[in-house]
Amino acid sequence: MISTLRFAAIGAALFVVASAAEARAADAVGLASWYQLPGRTACGGRHNPEAMTAAHRSLPCGTLIKVTNLSNGRSVVVTIVDRGPFVRGRIVDISRGAARKIGLIDRGVGRVRVARY
Repeated sequence: MISTLRFAAIGAALFVVASAAEARAADAVGLASWYQLPGRTACGGRHNPEAMTAAHRSLPCGTLIKVTNLSNGRSVVVTIVDRGPFVRGRIVDISRGAARKIGLIDRGVGRVRVARY
């Protein structure tokens, strides 16, 4: 969340420094599902079901994470563009396109490792 972020200025550049809670959230193992919703994302863009994107409860918009399907070892790098998942026990929702790349389309839900990229 914005309130937990710290900013570090180096020269003319401004960098977001993740909090300890965000670092833990970015490195987790749990269930992932895929989603496809019409309209805008929580981060303000239009949802593209084929883009390599994801929804996460606490990571900042624009964060890159690597999602690895633990049943087959396939992984994909996605950008956080939305909030969720809103189903208890799930740690990330990925787009349909990302789910296709790692083999989650048919089952809909699978055990994954999420790591900051």
